[in-house]
Amino acid sequence: MKKLLFPFFAAALLSMPFAAYGADAAAKPGKHFKFYGFIRNYFAYDSRESASGTGDLFYYMPLDRDLNELGEDLNAKSSFRFLALTSRLGVDVGGYSFGKMDLGAKVETDFYCMSGTTAVLRLRQAYLTLGWKDLPFTDSQKASVTLKIGQAWHPMAADQPDVISLATGAPFNAFNRSPQVTMDAGLGRNFTLTASAIYQMQYPSTGPAGSSANYMMYGILPELYASLSYHTGGFLARAGVSLLSIKPRSTGTASVENPDMPGTYMPVETNVSDRMTSLTPFVYLQYKHKLLTVKAKTIYAGAADHLNQVCGYGVVAKHEAAGEDGHWEYAATRTSSSWISTSYGKKLQGMLMLGYIKTLGAGKDFTDLTGDSYWMFSKDGGNFKNLASMYRIVPTIVYNFGKFALGIEYELTSAEYGDTIKPNGAVAANGEIVNGVKATTHMITNHRVQMMAKFTF
Repeated sequence: MKKLLFPFFAAALLSMPFAAYGADAAAKPGKHFKFYGFIRNYFAYDSRESASGTGDLFYYMPLDRDLNELGEDLNAKSSFRFLALTSRLGVDVGGYSFGKMDLGAKVETDFYCMSGTTAVLRLRQAYLTLGWKDLPFTDSQKASVTLKIGQAWHPMAADQPDVISLATGAPFNAFNRSPQVTMDAGLGRNFTLTASAIYQMQYPSTGPAGSSANYMMYGILPELYASLSYHTGGFLARAGVSLLSIKPRSTGTASVENPDMPGTYMPVETNVSDRMTSLTPFVYLQYKHKLLTVKAKTIYAGAADHLNQVCGYGVVAKHEAAGEDGHWEYAATRTSSSWISTSYGKKLQGMLMLGYIKTLGAGKDFTDLTGDSYWMFSKDGGNFKNLASMYRIVPTIVYNFGKFALGIEYELTSAEYGDTIKPNGAVAANGEIVNGVKATTHMITNHRVQMMAKFTF
């Protein structure tokens, strides 16, 4: 395998004309800039209070019940909104080369609702591409290498179900755009190797100080991603994994001997070696034939709240006793997230997505830091620590009039919440006995009806 890979990597480097360094890139004939975008309006109705963002258009899941003294569920109230917030504008740049290297770029922006009434322009994607084609690989096949540098879709979030909702299947699917360096190496006609180094910005991990990119910044290491894709005809299979290693705390407290009072100890703030490391593997399958598309994906997520997965991590040990350095040990909670979608048609499109999530807890028990609950860091400040499972059914119909499209989508999301959390962060099943107490669970369902009017240019 090394003999096969080495020639095209070497050719990619040697094909860069270092002797011409500093010269203007040669432009190929053709159009270099392609502007694109759309105006998109959403009309959305929800039957109950839910976790959502971007003007409540990015739908996540229904909130658990909030019972008052009379037994009324304060979250059992409906709502409606109409917004053009997600309209988008972008430009693709291409047709440039530097020796044997092709150059391109993309800049894309849309709007984001920072508060209930204010929309601001935000960076969506901004990256450049460097590409080399027809590199030596085998006697009968060629290889290619493309580098993407900048903010783009996280490779695990790029494969999305067929829906019209802004969340594109989250939290059943990963959702994240981040600064990255990504290499796609085409190995002949059927295989593509992808490797990425990804840093956090808009979608950071959570931790002791809340949601912050500082955990990765002080942890130094980027998120590392690798996948292998096989494609032939209308079939595509992709398997991969990401490695996340962050530093939840850069300073902590250690107990040291008081030099003024030998035999006694005092707390001292110190630099600590905290580190939380987790793996998130996934498998994706896709089949296309004429007007039919079928997709399926499963993710075994660990501490992947930055990917909009319903999981996180917790403290399993604290080393703050006399003679210890004050660092904490962590374990990631796990979530199994899967979905399947199908789409058929062109002018009149019918779509269907089915999703299922099961929360699994961690491999170790957490430390009881507060006296009444286990300390875990997870999506949305831990609002979903009590989520045991969830499913979603999404039928959609879209009618396309050239560049104009009308769509209507019904989204049923049903979440199972429990009243008992086990020491490893898993939610106890209905009827399970934990510490002598019988656990119970209950279902919470939201009905979302969403209409879309979209003009693409």
